[in-house]
Amino acid sequence: MSRIFKDRLSIGVTAVADTFIDDHMAAANGEYVKVYLYILRHQNEEDLTLEQIADALNHTEADVRRAVNYWQKAGVLETVQESTVTKENTANWHIDLEVTPTASKETAAAQIPAPAYSAAQVSRLNENEEFSQLLYIAQKYLNKAFTPRDCQVFAYLYDTLGMNIGLLEYLAEYCAQNGHTSVRYLETVALNWHEKGIRTAQEAQEYSTSYTKDVFAVMKAFGLNSRKPAVPEQKMMEKWFKDYGFDRELVLEACSRTINAIHTPSFQYADSILTDWKKAGVKTLKDVKGMDARRAERASSAAKRFQSYGNAVNDSQNNRKTSNNQFHNFKQRDTDYDALMLQNVKEWMDSPK
Repeated sequence: MSRIFKDRLSIGVTAVADTFIDDHMAAANGEYVKVYLYILRHQNEEDLTLEQIADALNHTEADVRRAVNYWQKAGVLETVQESTVTKENTANWHIDLEVTPTASKETAAAQIPAPAYSAAQVSRLNENEEFSQLLYIAQKYLNKAFTPRDCQVFAYLYDTLGMNIGLLEYLAEYCAQNGHTSVRYLETVALNWHEKGIRTAQEAQEYSTSYTKDVFAVMKAFGLNSRKPAVPEQKMMEKWFKDYGFDRELVLEACSRTINAIHTPSFQYADSILTDWKKAGVKTLKDVKGMDARRAERASSAAKRFQSYGNAVNDSQNNRKTSNNQFHNFKQRDTDYDALMLQNVKEWMDSPK
């Protein structure tokens, strides 16, 4: 007689990436995190529907759709394949945590592929006292023991890109102070600095200090200074200050107009304002005030034209009512002939035939 044994300790496991915990979780709505974890658990299953997720989490489908949109904008979630029958509700999702906070699409495209350092190569490089000390200090800052892959990243930054020890030590300190202990995040910041021509710790400090002050000012203007900006928010601020070249005064004006318009902090709304200003060639707050004055002048002119037209219509109607000429030298009658004719027809229909 054969027996079938089952391991009572065997359990399914869903691994959550450190990058998600370090860089994404704190800034996200708790309900969004629940949706992410559910999709992570079922991401390889076919035809995972919004309805299924909503039922499992006791959400509405609209709630689930908002959460999915949030994670897609954050670069964490992507739709691999959608059903041709119910495109909006059925999809096969994939969790992608390769996207890191400060890397723009242009930066990612321009990155030099990191050479694959073998364990032997890293070991030989580690014989260099300067590099060995760098790894030690970086591990202390990030409060973690490096994996072989982490060591390869530092080997690439130091040996291939030629980033000096002082710059790399400041990089580790900067990431740790901002609550980011992921080496992947550190690598992205390093590549961003390298692309911008930052070669010394002092240059990096000046760059990061300026940007950090700008970020703090925006978060404070939105009343969000109790938390760190989420990844999509960081990318938008990077665009405003670095790509558009707007100063803090101009960006804060857009934040103020956002609050006045919709009474809630919205990076997307502020981004639409600043993008419109960029297209209009705005560079300073003075330019914005000039645009406002021209817009107000156009609105006032249109209102005057409309009022003039309305007055002309009223005058014309009054003239028709009060006109006295050879054909209308008697008192006007107020008889409604249409109503009178309708009454006559009705009486004729009701009369005995």
